[in-house]
Amino acid sequence: MFDRLKKTFAKFVESVVSTVKEDTLDAKEVERLVDDLYIDLVESDVAVEVADAVSEELKKRLVGVKVPRFGDRDKVVKKAVFDALLGVLSDVPDVDFYQDARRVMEGARPVVVMFLGPNGYGKTTTLAKLAFKLQEMGYKVVAAAADTFRAGAREQLEEHGRRVGFRVVGGPYGADPAAVAFDAVQHARSRGIHFVLIDTAGRMHTDANLMQELSKIQRVAEPHYSVFVFDAQLGNEALEIARYYSKYVKIDGMIATKVDAYPKGGSILTFLYTLKRPVYFLGVGQTYRDLVPFSKQDYIGQLVA
Repeated sequence: MFDRLKKTFAKFVESVVSTVKEDTLDAKEVERLVDDLYIDLVESDVAVEVADAVSEELKKRLVGVKVPRFGDRDKVVKKAVFDALLGVLSDVPDVDFYQDARRVMEGARPVVVMFLGPNGYGKTTTLAKLAFKLQEMGYKVVAAAADTFRAGAREQLEEHGRRVGFRVVGGPYGADPAAVAFDAVQHARSRGIHFVLIDTAGRMHTDANLMQELSKIQRVAEPHYSVFVFDAQLGNEALEIARYYSKYVKIDGMIATKVDAYPKGGSILTFLYTLKRPVYFLGVGQTYRDLVPFSKQDYIGQLVA
């Protein structure tokens, strides 16, 4: 994963190491090297404002850094790059979803998770993957078919439910999505079910009716987690949609899908920096097991390994 971005930082580290003539880096050398990195970052789907932030942070951390003439020079430079990326993302929380949900469950049951995002990003499949994982951990799960707009949406969710083993609470085509979500929460509460996962509509994000609908679901169902699901391959296009969503509904965290088919890796860095919300999971394949927890530090570590 993230092969393009890994190569970008590896090339940068190599350039820095090969440029050092003395034991410290001077401002002119750093500026030239960082300018080259900036272009590579943008080509790896890192948004311009994020590439700017990374570049400025690197300049601050690399100028004057002592690099040994002999020994493990890469290690010193990699640490500076790691610290710079961590600095850029310093105000983004790193959340272990499972651990955090257990904390929520101590005071409330069911834990309610609402999935947001346009059609085609993998929202419903991601919901099913999370249901699979939660059930493997011993939790009971029910899903709410609150996409009552798209023909076949409930049937798609029910098919996942049949395969994974969770019940779907739904209503007829055209029913009030907020009422469906409310019914699912009440169903779970009365039966001691641990999690309610709410599937929502994802037609054109500029549709005012959709935004009002999602806002109403949030008011009625009061989700503990409102999760924006984004297709990692779409880069800045997905980011603009997420920004639009966040004007109307609360976004607590994100899940990136189709990461296995996305060698660049830059959109994840962009989403973290721009939305200041944690990424909970990465979708890395087609099976129900292909949902892996995300850690900001691990992600940065992979980029500069």
